[in-house]
Amino acid sequence: MPIITSQYKPPFFTKNPHIATIYSGLFRRVRGVVQKRERVTLADGDFMDLDWSFSKQKSNKLIVLLHGLEGDAQRHYMLGAAKLFNEAEGDAVCVNFRGCSGEENSKFRSYHSGVAEDLEEVIQFILNEKQYTHIYLNGFSLGGNVILKYLGETPNIPSEIKGAVAVSVPIHLKGSMLELHTFKNILYNIRFKQHLLDKLKRKHKYFPEELSAKTIKKVKTLKDFDDVYTSKAHGFKDAYDYYKKSSSLQFLPNISVPTLLLNALNDSFLSSECYPIKEAKANPNLYLEMPDYGGHVGFYEKNSLYYSEKRTLEFIQSI
Repeated sequence: MPIITSQYKPPFFTKNPHIATIYSGLFRRVRGVVQKRERVTLADGDFMDLDWSFSKQKSNKLIVLLHGLEGDAQRHYMLGAAKLFNEAEGDAVCVNFRGCSGEENSKFRSYHSGVAEDLEEVIQFILNEKQYTHIYLNGFSLGGNVILKYLGETPNIPSEIKGAVAVSVPIHLKGSMLELHTFKNILYNIRFKQHLLDKLKRKHKYFPEELSAKTIKKVKTLKDFDDVYTSKAHGFKDAYDYYKKSSSLQFLPNISVPTLLLNALNDSFLSSECYPIKEAKANPNLYLEMPDYGGHVGFYEKNSLYYSEKRTLEFIQSI
């Protein structure tokens, strides 16, 4: 049962994974989502910004949305999911990871693929300050890895969390890093690297004693970025230590709430380890759906309502 036969059948032109990924990332538009920002102060004195949108009717249901690498709460995959949930009489909160809301965070550290402790703080804030009885988690790419890691490593998941959906998730970080360094992904690699180098330059401006201009010049690959910054800023020995400890694959057997993992088989970002058939068969709470198509967060359907969003709502309603 946990291995789900996918019903996703995209139009012919989006069967190509790169077209699906690039169109969805650069050209998709979602309109009509009105967001209200709220700032959460974290235990270490830093902050994260939450962007809320609401159902027309008062609701006890909430979906918590986490974006991918160098994303934010206004990415259209976030807005699309929020809009559909609002229309289904639920509230939505789009979480900006540290430094992703348009304002630099106050610490040298920022966020990474395994930053489950920040998600835990956001959830605790919601439980303390709001009145939701049914909370669902929905993450994309990096954000999906954070959710899966949180669900698998946290000893006592709050009873209000009823389920989760993770989309296009690199659950084996080293494998996905190697994939991103292959020729087929060169355009994505260049784009990610430029964004991350810009981040390093900003960090150097505010924390010159922590990060020198000479060190920044050493960054030639995405792995270099994780060696120079991600690992050092977040307490890992090096990039490989970060990949090993932060990959959610190892935590999947411990997930105890209904969770859907939706990874397209033609997602060029994902390595073979990112399709955890064995783990899904062994855990009745882990549902694995592997459509032939979809690219990376690119499950195109007409009218700007994506298959991944419809499946998320369908899965949540089935719990």
